[in-house]
Amino acid sequence: MRRATIPRDECLGLLRHADYARVVISVRCLPAALPARIAVVDDHELLLASAEEAVVVAARRGDVLSVQIDGLEPDGATWAVMASGIAAVPAGEPALSVALTRAVAGGASIIALPLTIISGERIG
Repeated sequence: MRRATIPRDECLGLLRHADYARVVISVRCLPAALPARIAVVDDHELLLASAEEAVVVAARRGDVLSVQIDGLEPDGATWAVMASGIAAVPAGEPALSVALTRAVAGGASIIALPLTIISGERIG
């Protein structure tokens, strides 16, 4: 089985094509992976739409959050991308994709996550 690091540009491309991600966070000192819609903004920031109270509170506190996506390629190889940064509630009204706008209409809050650290790995 081969393992290969995915370069940052390719990680960004995979993030750009993802609609959903898992927000990895500590909730009452226990790890949790909670769903969120995502959209990459200018390769330096990720916008998350989440209705999960723990994620929204973490963003208001300025906690470090991690977001993970993964996938399966036609040849059976798997890949995973993780992005981490200090979360915040965005200043002003960011331009939102249709999917994020729908999520907000359904009760989600928007969270900004600078793409400070991005790593990815392909296994197969």
